[in-house]
Parts: sequence; C-alpha cells; structure tokens
Amino acid sequence: MRFGQQLRSSLVKNWTYYYISYDDLKAALRRHAAWDEKAEQDFVQQLEKELDKVYTFQKVKSEEIVRRIAASEKEVHDVVARADQRDGDVPTEDDFELLEEDLSDIIAEVHDLAKFTQLNYTGFQKIIKKHDKATRWVLKPVFAARLKRKPFFQDNYDAFIIKLSSLYDTVRTRGNPVKGDSSAGGKQQNFVRQTTKYWVHPDNITELKLIVLKHLPVLVFNPNKEFCQEDAAITSIYYDNTDTWELYQGRLKKTEGAEAIRMRWYGGMSTETVFVERKTHREDWTGEESVKARFKLKEKNMNAFMRGELTPEKVFEKERKEGKRPEKDIASDEQLAREIQYRILTRHLGPVTRSFYHRTAFQLPGDARVRISLDTELTMVREDNLDGRTRAGSNWRRMDIGVDFPFSQLAAEDVERFPYAVLEVKLQTQAGQDPPEWIRELTASHLVEAVPKFSKYIHGTATLNPKRIQLIPYWYPQMDVDIRKPVTHRFGIQRPGASNDISTSGNLEDDSDDDDGLPGVDDLGSDDDEAVKRLRAARDAMEQHDLAQRRDYGTITNGDAPNALDVEERIAQQPLNTDDYPIYDSDSEDEEDDFEEARRVGGWSYYTKLSKKKVKAFGSTLASVAWKLVPKPTPTQVDAGGFTLGVPSWKQPGEIKRFKAPKGKRIHVPVRVEPKVQLATERTFLSWLEFSILLGSIAATLLNFGDGIALAAAWAFTIIACAALLYSAGLYLWRVRMIRKRRAVTYHDKWGPSLLCAGLAGAVGISFGFRIFGGGWQGGLKG
Repeated sequence: MRFGQQLRSSLVKNWTYYYISYDDLKAALRRHAAWDEKAEQDFVQQLEKELDKVYTFQKVKSEEIVRRIAASEKEVHDVVARADQRDGDVPTEDDFELLEEDLSDIIAEVHDLAKFTQLNYTGFQKIIKKHDKATRWVLKPVFAARLKRKPFFQDNYDAFIIKLSSLYDTVRTRGNPVKGDSSAGGKQQNFVRQTTKYWVHPDNITELKLIVLKHLPVLVFNPNKEFCQEDAAITSIYYDNTDTWELYQGRLKKTEGAEAIRMRWYGGMSTETVFVERKTHREDWTGEESVKARFKLKEKNMNAFMRGELTPEKVFEKERKEGKRPEKDIASDEQLAREIQYRILTRHLGPVTRSFYHRTAFQLPGDARVRISLDTELTMVREDNLDGRTRAGSNWRRMDIGVDFPFSQLAAEDVERFPYAVLEVKLQTQAGQDPPEWIRELTASHLVEAVPKFSKYIHGTATLNPKRIQLIPYWYPQMDVDIRKPVTHRFGIQRPGASNDISTSGNLEDDSDDDDGLPGVDDLGSDDDEAVKRLRAARDAMEQHDLAQRRDYGTITNGDAPNALDVEERIAQQPLNTDDYPIYDSDSEDEEDDFEEARRVGGWSYYTKLSKKKVKAFGSTLASVAWKLVPKPTPTQVDAGGFTLGVPSWKQPGEIKRFKAPKGKRIHVPVRVEPKVQLATERTFLSWLEFSILLGSIAATLLNFGDGIALAAAWAFTIIACAALLYSAGLYLWRVRMIRKRRAVTYHDKWGPSLLCAGLAGAVGISFGFRIFGGGWQGGLKG
C-alpha cells in the first residue's frame, strides 16, 4: 500500500482536517510546468501552513490529555477513598465501570495522537523527498531546521503511559492493586519458564504499550519518584577475547556451557552500583536449564577487580562482617566472582560491545508468572581498542558517552542504532497450563514479528565488526526488510464508535498515484515481498528446528514438558501467510512519481521511461511463463518424522528460497547436538555393515553350488555388498563431520535405501534370468 492510501485508511474521522494535506502538496509539485523561485516560494509557504496546523493541533491535544488524566486521577482517588471508608456513600460497581470506560477513552486518545504524530511526520519526510527529487531544489536541510522549531514528533508518551497504567490498575482491581516488592520474582521452582522474543516496528510501539497496560501494570521500582527517562535506561558492557571471539562463537552456536560475561547498570553514568553477570547456556540433554547469575560491585572497584588486584574475598569482606545476608548466599556470590575474575584474566577478556536501551516492563509486583518487557531505542556501541583507536582504553568501559541517545557524537563505524524495539514475553505458568488469551492474541497480531533466539550482544558484535566476524546469525542479512504487516484481525486499541474507513471527503480521493493509465503496475515491490517471506521462513525454520529436535530427542512427551514450545512459538510456527507484505513501498511510489513527472514534461524522457516500463513488464511476464514451462524434478517430501539423527534440515516447508550470506560470511543456524545423535549415526552405519556382511555371506554360499549361474549371482551379490559397504562408510564419515561442525544440513538419506533395493532386485533378477534362459550359456561354459 502506498503512503497516500495508508494515510487515508488510518485517519481518525474527527481529526481529518488536521492531518497533513499530502495529496494537495503532491499536486502542488505538479502544478508548474517549470519550477522556478516563485513556485518554490509558493510550495514552501503551503508546507509551512501544513506544519503549523499539525504542530498546533498536536500541542492542543497533548495538553488536553494531560488535563483529562489529572481529572481522572482525582476521580479515581475520590472513589477509592470512599471505598476505604466502608460506610456512608460506598461506590458501586457502576462507579468503577464508568471510571474504567473513561480511562479506556483516554488510552484510545493517546493511541490516536501517537498515530497522528507518526503519520504526519512520515508524510512531511516523504513530501520533502519528492520535492527534492522532482524539482532539483534541495529543501530537506532547511525544512529539518523548521521541524526542530516545531517538534510535534518529539513528544514522549511514556509519562502518559506510566500514569495511565497506575490508574487503570487501581480501577481494574477495584482499589486493591497488587502489592509487593517490584524487584522480587516470587518462588519459581513450581513453574515452567517460557521466553519468546519479538521485533516491534516503531510505528507500533505506543499502541503495544497501551494494549499491555490494560492487562498488566507498568513495573515501577520507585513509585515515590517522578518519572524520568534516565531511570528506564539499561546499559550492558559485554566482554570477549578480540583475537578468538570465543564467547561470541559459543553464544551463537549455543554450545554446551557457552558463557556471556557482561557488566550492567541501571540509570545514568553516575550510578555507583554495577552488576557483574554471567549467563551460561545448558543443552536440553543435560537436564539443566540455562542460568544467569550476578553479584554487585561498586563502580570505583571495577578496574581493580578486572585487573585481579581486588580479590573476591575483599569484595565481600565488609558484607560478611555486617551479616545482613545469609553466609550461604555470600559464599555463592564469592564463588561466582572468583570464577568470573579467573576467566577474565586467563582468557584475556576485555570490553567489546555496549548495548543501551530504555526498558518498559509490565508485571505484577512480586509476581513473575507473566512478565513483558519492551526495549526501545536499542543501540550497540563498540568498546574495544582495535583499529588503532582508543575507546575504553585501560578502563572497564568507555567514558565519552553516557545515556545520551542517539549518541550523535560517535563515528558511524562505532555505533549501530537498531531499527526496531525488542519485545520479550516471559511466562512462568504451571505445568500444562495455557498462557492468558490476551497474550496469545498479542503475539499472533500484526504488531509483532517473532524472532527466536535474537541476541543484542550477537547482533551488535556481528554488525560492528564486519571484517572480523565471519559467522553471522540468521536474521543478519534481512535487516533491511520492513516487518510491518497489514491488520489481519480486529486487535488493538479501538475507540468506541470510531471508524477507520476511508473518508468520503472529496479532497481525500486518491487518483494521482495511478493516473498513468498503464495496467499491471503493482503497488507492492516483489523484491520486498520476497524478502519479508524469507525473513519469516527463517524464523519458521528456527522454530521447526527446535520442535523436530525435541521430538527426536524425546524431550517432548506431553504438554507439560519443560522444554516444549510455548504458545507464542507454536503460533509463529503456523504456515506462512502469502498475503504478508510491507505497509507501503516507498521505492515503487517514487518510481511512479518519476514516471508521472516524465509524462507531464513529455518528450524523449517520457518515451524512454515508457519503453523501459513496457520492456520490464514484458520481461517479467516472459520469465514467469518460461519458469512454469521448464520441467523440474519433484523432490522427495520428508515430514517431521524424517528428520533422522535429531538434527533437522535447514530446508523447511514454506521456505521461499535459500538465504545468501554477504560475501565472505556464513550464516549460522543454531543446532543442538546431543550424545545420542552420535550413537544414532553409529547404529545406522552398523546396520548397513551388518547388511553388507549378510550379502557377502550369501555370495560365498552361492559359490558352493559350483555352476555358472551361481557364479554370476555370487558376483552380483558381492558387488552390491561392497558398494553398500563403501556407501555407508562414506555417508557415516560425512555425517560425523557435519555433526562435529554443527551444520544444519539434510541428514535424511533419500537415495541409499532405494538404490540398495534396486541392486538387490537386479541381483535376484540375474540369478533367475540365468536359471531360466541361461541353459545354452551354461552348456557353453562346460564346453
């Protein structure tokens, strides 16, 4: 869908005339035969009016929301106070329902305003791009300065969300919100933890937060403190050996015992407490779960600890004397500190990658059964001292940046600004219990894109070190794919009585995009369509890997298996939707505008573009027909049961085409290899060996008959036995090599059994043939 159509289909009916007049501005670009200074002044003046209109409306609505939230807060407190008195005018259920309805309306208002801001900002950016391309007059830098003076797009809705979350939670619980320690996770030994990660497009972030807050409150660690954006900042420094990248390789390959060591702090650079953490990966066959352990350390002691000057005993000496914690817990943290320090010193680990983001967490205080976190403004920064540049130097972290996103002071090669937010859903439901219905709807909606096993550390390290990292994660080549999807079902923030239908207003009719009169011009670029399908095919392949492996290994026995796929993963595993496509295709729209401009001007430029368009359309049709006419072999279909050896194939049903890594790099698909995989490979080889020996015995027995027919049959069985032995030995060596390298190749043997059966049929046919028709040949042998 082109942006003009997207804008019209997303209008809030009551706000129609406050949006950017996108079609009028496009028409203004085509109004003048020759673009001169007068035409430029007229266009800029019209653009200024549109900017002032949007900015004024956004400012007024934002102030109105602030007043409405304040009024609702007063009403909620009054009703709760009446409920606490237990006498007199006690509030009824209708009172709480009215409050909930009022808050829902405010939530819808915030959602609509966020969409209004996003659509208008995109509209201004696109119309400026069209102007500069069509007129050759550069307006983008000048208009960027004017946008800064009227920054309607920089309004932060997090303060609204936190306040609304608290009020809505109070009303939903009828004045009795859940109390507890915000940092506590509750007892978890009786729960199964399920974690799934998703990407969220910036256009959908605010809507996603508003949806979740209606079910879970925003987790606030200090409710007595006014909201500050810096408080939501989380920064982590990941350590590795820049010669071997062993920690990166281990985390990417998911090898047993792979570790990640990081230093994390919350808030700004002035924070005194740093958490030293170690994440350890455990394979399913070990019967253990991956764990994360950490201990606290003062920032002033970090360098001494990293150099080994400050021993773990000294770190916990003061805490042990105070006796505020059990000795068992202190001893456990001390052992952890000793192990981390030993690894840093012996493996020569140093800071390599920093990850920064603002986190919004949704969870009931003290109850970790359902926890949803959304990380926005995710940024990765280099911390190493490679390439002859001193970044962190001898310090444990670089000090030239803090939490000042977007870190504009950094060089382009030192920073990676991730284009999406990262949603993480953590469920700790009882065995056999399904997650809440609203979570299933959320994770199956158009707002999120499932990306299993996504890692900030892996992505940042691979992106910031392109010349040193050759093994890359599966999502890396698809970062240019637009993950936005059309609304597939009615899910999201809905204003009662509102309509998102296309307006019938005359000035909103869009006939300018398709007035070239040429049929067969698709709004969707085929390359982007294929890219979206490839990204989702990779995601489905990853999830099918997990499912097939767990079935083969026996870790899925019933619905309450600890490592079974959760509902979100099973939803994402469903067949690909062939209608998935980006919301709008900018390149296609720009090409159409270029063609329209050429047609308006006329002359050879128009005829050249028209010819190219016709040739391209004819070539595409011809190639499509030729591809359908070319005979192609039909491959053997292998279902989930055919993934032998417990290592499933990379090629999965629904995959569009093979992924291609950038030149000089290789895409890694995580594959779990358990001990029983090696045993299964050996058993398969021994079965072939046993069969070969049996055929050799048959051949030796036939030689005892002494006639020519028996000799011919013995030769046939001997050749088949030797061929089967060599084939099975070669296949066994190949499989062992692939398993050792943890390659996700097709281990299913498509040809071996069929060829063996054909060979046996041929040998038996030779024996019978000579016995029936070979009398003369036998007599010739005797003569």
